[in-house]
Amino acid sequence: MRVFGFAGWSGSGKTTLIEQLIPRFIAHGLTVSLVKHAHHEFDLDQPGKDSFRHREAGCREVLVTSAARWALQHELRGRPELTLDEALQRLSPCDLALVEGFKGSPIPKLEVYRESVGKPLLHPRDPEIVAVATDGPLATALPVLPLGDPDAVATFILRQVSLETRRN
Repeated sequence: MRVFGFAGWSGSGKTTLIEQLIPRFIAHGLTVSLVKHAHHEFDLDQPGKDSFRHREAGCREVLVTSAARWALQHELRGRPELTLDEALQRLSPCDLALVEGFKGSPIPKLEVYRESVGKPLLHPRDPEIVAVATDGPLATALPVLPLGDPDAVATFILRQVSLETRRN
């Protein structure tokens, strides 16, 4: 499994870019998974549903399955959150694991940057950032990719993770 990350401030367009890249990677013949770090509590469940009630009653894990998908929810209940390595180990085998968040992790990353967000670049402080995707001109020693050209961004990432020659 190759791993590639995305870093950037909230509102920079990370999720939108990743959403555009996934079908391009799949068209390239890759199986793709994603790990996203949330800085806030989240719940995939709905209050009142059976699975929610079972977790509330104390189950450590609840697995919900249907003909379309399955989801496993694991309650930490005061234990530390997963590291990126621990999260990646829980994925099924895939060709490419994309990572959104986990800014401090030692994986190659693309910074998604928009000057209009009003925040500084991350890459001077994160040596794992290998390029910047942006919507305007940018003076940096790193490769600068056009945020509006997901084909160019996908090609760059495939080269970075040595999957550019893989095809269906």
